[in-house]
Amino acid sequence: MVSSFISLLFVVLISVSVSASNDGDFRGAVFGVNSKFSGKERSLSLFKAHDSLRHLQILASGVDLPLGGTGRPDAVGLYYARIGIGTPPREYYVQVDTGSDIMWINCIQCHECPKRGYHGLELTLYDPEDSLTGKMVTCSQDFCAEINGGAVTGCKANASCLYTETYGDGSYSIGYFVSDVVQYDSVSGDLQTKLANGSVIFGCGARQSGSLGTSEEALDGILGFGKANSSIISQLASSGKVKKMFAHCLDGDNGGGIFAIGHVVQPKVNSTPLIPDQPHYAANVMGIEVGTQFLNLSTDTRGSENKTRTIIDSGTTLAYLPDAIYKPLVKQIVAGQSDLRLRTLHDQYTCFEFSGSVDDGFPMVTFYFENSLSLKVYPHDYLFAFEDSLCFGWQNNGMDSISSTDTILLGDLVLSNKLVLYDLENQTIGWTEYNCSSSIKLRDEITGSVHLVGPHSISSADTPIPRRYLISFLVIALLHHMIS
Repeated sequence: MVSSFISLLFVVLISVSVSASNDGDFRGAVFGVNSKFSGKERSLSLFKAHDSLRHLQILASGVDLPLGGTGRPDAVGLYYARIGIGTPPREYYVQVDTGSDIMWINCIQCHECPKRGYHGLELTLYDPEDSLTGKMVTCSQDFCAEINGGAVTGCKANASCLYTETYGDGSYSIGYFVSDVVQYDSVSGDLQTKLANGSVIFGCGARQSGSLGTSEEALDGILGFGKANSSIISQLASSGKVKKMFAHCLDGDNGGGIFAIGHVVQPKVNSTPLIPDQPHYAANVMGIEVGTQFLNLSTDTRGSENKTRTIIDSGTTLAYLPDAIYKPLVKQIVAGQSDLRLRTLHDQYTCFEFSGSVDDGFPMVTFYFENSLSLKVYPHDYLFAFEDSLCFGWQNNGMDSISSTDTILLGDLVLSNKLVLYDLENQTIGWTEYNCSSSIKLRDEITGSVHLVGPHSISSADTPIPRRYLISFLVIALLHHMIS
């Protein structure tokens, strides 16, 4: 999503059983994972089109993130889910975005919302009056005051609490907040699940503009996993349902992967501190090594510490670098190929012709973060076929604002085939190289037992999916004991 930098890149179909639940136990929720680009040739133009609107507002100077989050639901490549909402439950397709701060669904008042979306998915308008558990959120409720930074002037106590989201391309979503039950499959053992649910507050979209209402990539709404208190991860944590820890592993070779809320105990993941008071998941890069040569990261002459703010965003496909880092990085990558002739295609892609093995012909790029955490990017990850050439997935951020000249944006180009752990409990982020087609282990905070969580990749949304195969996007939710 445009304003959010932590949306999850691969398209994930989260298909959830939606029969009724009695216990409300959130030991884990299980969903389906699939990559939108799975089975397609890696295309630089397709990836750049996905990123073009996202990174503009994120890097813009002085951006005040809009109410309800900063994601762009029309961006391609994001995770999306088919979840059950309400009593009795109905199914809705929502994008899973770790950079958005609320969940919102197109509602019955939205007369211009598309009836079909991505790949012809049949979309559904939510009607709170059709749900026995649906309730309006009013201006007198704490949630409304908190998300608006205080009491809303002119909003009567029993009136609906409204939201507005405005995006970098001028599109917007407006509506009102409701609360209702959202259902998940919970993890009950090794690769085993049972049904569970929880009540959350989300936006009921009454009007959309621009690509939100007309895009062929449209879905029913957004499922926000951002840092704000209004995100679904924060709401569940505040009610004692989960700990604010989640991880994803994007299988860049086969598509699909794992997304899990909970305490990952295997594999071990080293971490680096999140930069405080940032709206996005950002950490400091202390050095960049191309092969065996370190780059000079200094982007100013003020004598500041040699570190660069770096946003981790799996919703962005490529990697965007300040001009002062981009140019020497590309220069050093091609230094060992004296006969290579670089050319610019379509005024934006740095490309060349090459017929050999890219991993043999070009160096690895390594990012070094605080706490000795490194991130390795191999040539087959950062080089893409485009027309008859190979082009760099590294992109010059192309911005002139002060805030962008010293900011790096790292997207899926560097995150594929790595388990990435977001730990809001301890304000850290970390990763390790991992085979995302294998299982991970998470600890149940109630019993102390450790459960296997496996990867899955479901078939096309146009193909009927048996209920037993709807498990692949796994969320361990940790129910805390209430001690009287």
